[in-house]
Amino acid sequence: MQKKQLGAKTLIYPMPVVIIGANVSGKPNFNTIAYCGVVQSSPAMISISMDKKRYTNKGIKENNTFSINIPSERMVKIADYIGIYSGLNVDKSKLFKVFYGKLSTAPMIEECPINIECKLISVMDFGGKNDLFVGEVVETYSEDRYTIDEIPDMKKVNPILFSRYEHTYWKVGEYLGKAYEIGKNYKP
Repeated sequence: MQKKQLGAKTLIYPMPVVIIGANVSGKPNFNTIAYCGVVQSSPAMISISMDKKRYTNKGIKENNTFSINIPSERMVKIADYIGIYSGLNVDKSKLFKVFYGKLSTAPMIEECPINIECKLISVMDFGGKNDLFVGEVVETYSEDRYTIDEIPDMKKVNPILFSRYEHTYWKVGEYLGKAYEIGKNYKP
């Protein structure tokens, strides 16, 4: 088999679709992104990468807080809308039922199955078009209908997945097996 070079591309598949919330000038604003990942589990930290020109970027820096809201597949159209239109031109504050948790400046979306409230720890600029934000998780919220034993159930949450270079949305497929168990009997 001959592998072909594809160039310096960020081919991480799939990417989670999340809606970032931040107050901008005292008003809730939201932006849909797919550049989101776990930094570490203890203390719990998550990173997001966002274009410096995004209106929500301003709110994160203004308040040093943000939320990560995980939409379900039924929210794909509104999630896409939020990513297309800037809060500078469109008022997104009334699109959802908004709530606040321990932090008073990280607006969260009630309609999303999972909400993660973050305190900004660091902003990094690598000279490109995005800022990298690292946030410490202050609290995570969900409803019983999305969890089993206080752990989110993938099928109940139905998260939206993103394929970067095709610019397409996907949903979760089939269960493959339990991590740290499925490979125990593997024979090299």
